[in-house]
Amino acid sequence: MKEIERKFLVLPAVKQLFPKVKKFAIRQGYLQRSKEATVRVRVKDDKAFLTIKSATLNFTRDEFEYEIPLADAEKMLLLCGHHVLEKYRYEILFEGKIWEVDEFIGKLNGLYLAEIELKSEDETFVRPDWLGEEVSLDTRFANSNLVLVESFTDLNL
Repeated sequence: MKEIERKFLVLPAVKQLFPKVKKFAIRQGYLQRSKEATVRVRVKDDKAFLTIKSATLNFTRDEFEYEIPLADAEKMLLLCGHHVLEKYRYEILFEGKIWEVDEFIGKLNGLYLAEIELKSEDETFVRPDWLGEEVSLDTRFANSNLVLVESFTDLNL
């Protein structure tokens, strides 16, 4: 399956929407990271997934995602050692599109990112007023790289 995604920093004003929208707790770790592909294990509330993603070209990449037993995912997360991210994800409907806003906790506390999935790279969308700078092509903000960051201040924002 193809994933076409754009990613943005988020302004603090978005927090006023959080009490009104769906919230998920996410823990995810990386079993493999390379230029060609990443293999991620994710626990989202009480469900677990194994995801393989190819390298991104522009805003598009191949993505293969499979639900797996929660107990298996918990053991796989242990294999990731310190390469685990923790965040809350909020799903915000805006102008007919679902925006996924991630509030990072733990070592990346203070970082907020928003993502929108599109049907094509040239699909237009309305930007909410709580979006900041686009970081889709800034590899520092790929989750597979964020997992290596020691603290939010290391991102030099």
